[in-house]
Amino acid sequence: MLSSEETTYAIEVMGEMFPNATTSLTKTDPYHFMLSVILSAQTTDKAVNLVTPALFERYKDPVDLANASQAEVESYIKTIGLYRNKARFLIKCSQELVERFDGVVPKTRKELMSLSGVGRKTADVVLAECFGIPAFAVDTHVSRVAKRLGMVPADSDVLTIEKILMQKVPQDLWIKGHHRMIFWGRYQCMARNPKCSSCPLLDICPEGRSRV
Repeated sequence: MLSSEETTYAIEVMGEMFPNATTSLTKTDPYHFMLSVILSAQTTDKAVNLVTPALFERYKDPVDLANASQAEVESYIKTIGLYRNKARFLIKCSQELVERFDGVVPKTRKELMSLSGVGRKTADVVLAECFGIPAFAVDTHVSRVAKRLGMVPADSDVLTIEKILMQKVPQDLWIKGHHRMIFWGRYQCMARNPKCSSCPLLDICPEGRSRV
């Protein structure tokens, strides 16, 4: 596996190629951004960004959405995957925010994960993007890149990947590292046909060397 120094070096190289890597979801207030992250599960950020303007114009705060009918919420998000389940999560999450947090998005992972539809990855993204709290969210891109480069063992689950990356990478690089690895996975180290022959990390990538 890559050492801590090699892992940090790889993320720095990713930053040279993608210096402006950041969230692809439209940044809004913490409440609406959290809803966007919930909606982004198993669909593209682009698809989410297309439906959220009208959705958020209709439901401006947690009280509005807490009192909404599922059928109406579904009508705003029916073009994205799993929209029925997501509509239910949005309503329930909003109700819980109102009932337990006075309508304010909490700033701890434990409290965030107590909300319907909010898993660890969503909580990490909200902490990082909305509150600047260091977190290393692991999605499919981060997982694939970390395993291919040998930052983590190939059989690591999501939580293990997160813990190893937080151990190997300086805390002040967690948020940027998350974004850089996502961009790397989208545009350089794709699931199919990764650009191994032109990869600046080929020398330290065992899988890449086997492909070239």
